Amino acid sequence: MIETSAETGKLDAALAKAQGEIEAASKDAKNPAFKSRYADLTAVWTACRPALAKHGISLTQWPVHGDDGRLHIITRIAHGGEWLKAHFSIPVTKQDPQGYGSAITYAKRYTLAA
Repeated sequence: MIETSAETGKLDAALAKAQGEIEAASKDAKNPAFKSRYADLTAVWTACRPALAKHGISLTQWPVHGDDGRLHIITRIAHGGEWLKAHFSIPVTKQDPQGYGSAITYAKRYTLAA
């Protein structure tokens, strides 16, 4: 689900400028299960943080508890009093702190990259 402020013109313009400067995140992490490489959360943040900051765009992410076996995360992008907020959820396969920590990292990475 996506929600926005009543107006998003300033945010849209700032995002367009930032997106013109953001380059692909480095795929420097290894996934031995699939014998592949991927951009981890740090790499995704490193790729987008300078352009977001330069254009005055803030991005926050909050994990939210749910009783449905899924981790819910809210990502909010804001600029000049305008904002966009998206809700995303991901299954938590291991119901322990490591399982939730892993789900939080995956959800933050996927929503930030989006």
